[in-house]
Amino acid sequence: MPASMKTLADWLAHAEQLHPRTIELGLDRVRAVAEKMGLRFACPVITVAGTNGKGSTCAMLESILSHAGYRTAVFTSPHLVHFEERLRLQGASVEADKLIAHFDAVEQARGDITLSYFEFTTLAILACMVAEKPDVAILEVGLGGRLDAVNLIDADCAVITSIDLDHMDYLGPDRESIGFEKAGILRAGRPAIVSDPMPPQSVIDHARTIGADLWRFGHDFNVSGDKQQWGWSGRGRRYSGLAYPALRGANQLINAAGVLAALEALRQQLPITAQAIRTGLAMVELPGRFQIIPGQPTLVLDVAHNTHAVAALAENLDAMGFFPTTHAVFGVMADKDVAPILARIGPLIDRWYFTDLPTPRAAPAADLLARWEGANTRRDALGSVHADPMAALGAAIDQADPADRIVVFGSFFTVGGVLVHGTPRLQAKHLLPGDAGPA
Repeated sequence: MPASMKTLADWLAHAEQLHPRTIELGLDRVRAVAEKMGLRFACPVITVAGTNGKGSTCAMLESILSHAGYRTAVFTSPHLVHFEERLRLQGASVEADKLIAHFDAVEQARGDITLSYFEFTTLAILACMVAEKPDVAILEVGLGGRLDAVNLIDADCAVITSIDLDHMDYLGPDRESIGFEKAGILRAGRPAIVSDPMPPQSVIDHARTIGADLWRFGHDFNVSGDKQQWGWSGRGRRYSGLAYPALRGANQLINAAGVLAALEALRQQLPITAQAIRTGLAMVELPGRFQIIPGQPTLVLDVAHNTHAVAALAENLDAMGFFPTTHAVFGVMADKDVAPILARIGPLIDRWYFTDLPTPRAAPAADLLARWEGANTRRDALGSVHADPMAALGAAIDQADPADRIVVFGSFFTVGGVLVHGTPRLQAKHLLPGDAGPA
């Protein structure tokens, strides 16, 4: 181990400096290093790709499999606050010290091969997962699919969640192009779960071309239900009377349907009980996905950062009921198509608090404010700019009444920025201790 590399922070700083580009798609370099490292899983592996819903799908798989008694290892990205969140072992973030030896192993194996930050850290996390000898590994694919570093692993089952327009500079200009990239995680003869109810034809075509075992929402599995409970039906199996997933939002039922299809497809390798499904869905947790934090005012956290995700957020906010004023803390990367995001959720937002983010890839808050002002048609709406998410949240709290709500959304940096000191519990200035409130 290089003498200067003693902590996880040292290794992350080293990984940041290795490659001139933040993102470089392609598997040749990362596969060459993985082969030198002898990276092989000895357990079933599930990979999850898609534009939205990946993290929720991974969390539901993890929760159900954990409640079925399996030792789980889950890789997700990016993280909200701490890098260690990217690897969960049996439901808990990995300890930083446990990763250091695996970063060193990557460094020794790469020789003169240049790896991006994501590639370097992904190899270290995968090596740590292998060393922990889990019963099942769950891998969230990063940006794309076909050329993403995670795709060097041949998974036993692949799940593709909803597909929409995002990262178009890398993945292509439309859903068909993006769908083809996502479909790159599929493998011949192995289950390919497509939980997007209207997937791009490119996904279906690729699955059939390579001979994957295609499971389609609405064809091979489906859902039904009412306000109290729901049911799932698949190939020869049904579950009824299920409680809705603990993760909030209408879109989570579609994610849960894909999860149950994946578990059904892997039943021979990973048998589970109906009780594990019920408990796992009821107990699942995932910060920052339409996460409602009770308080005065109510706080909502959501990493919605593209048009499709923001549309789902807007629907979920609409379903929450009446709030006198909705305040929004918003920061996002510069490559996002901001206009449709603002147009979709704008009618619901009364006060905007645009925030700078601690990365050069972010859109400046002043630019976001200008974009909003150029398209805003609401005379009663207000906007302001702030140096960081905590400052923006503080400004929103100062302006909010107890019955209002504050929505923090956009980039992982935005939501993570208000979670740095833990989950905020808001108590409006109007309801400080000793304030008895109205008689």
